Amino acid sequence: MPFVRISLRKGKSPDYLAALADTIQRALVETFDVPASDRFQTIHQHDEHELIFDRNYLAGPRSDDFVYISITIGRPRTAEMKATLYRRLVDLLAQSPGLRPEDVMIVISTSAPEDWSFGNGVAQMTDPDWRARALGGQQ
Repeated sequence: MPFVRISLRKGKSPDYLAALADTIQRALVETFDVPASDRFQTIHQHDEHELIFDRNYLAGPRSDDFVYISITIGRPRTAEMKATLYRRLVDLLAQSPGLRPEDVMIVISTSAPEDWSFGNGVAQMTDPDWRARALGGQQ
């Protein structure tokens, strides 16, 4: 149940944005045990003065193609799984849409099950009756 926020400068084509989002989902499926249909992403495009980043801090040099990927997850993953995601994601993004690894920053945040409501004002992950209500008592 990851929620992914993708931030980059304005100006990329719809095909580029789709490749970016699709590739991130692919990496999550391959490395984080995420079902393919469990996909929640938002893309934020910023003017030049709205996306501020150090071009060399702990990596780089970063270009104007810099992309910030923030992934909020509910179920904790091991440090090894996170490292695998980081490596796989930059490898895949280099293939499509053609991002340099130096231009990819990834931040993972973990939340508790009660921090999520997928709709209807229900915390589905902690409500033992949510399936019964959603399915009208049929399971």
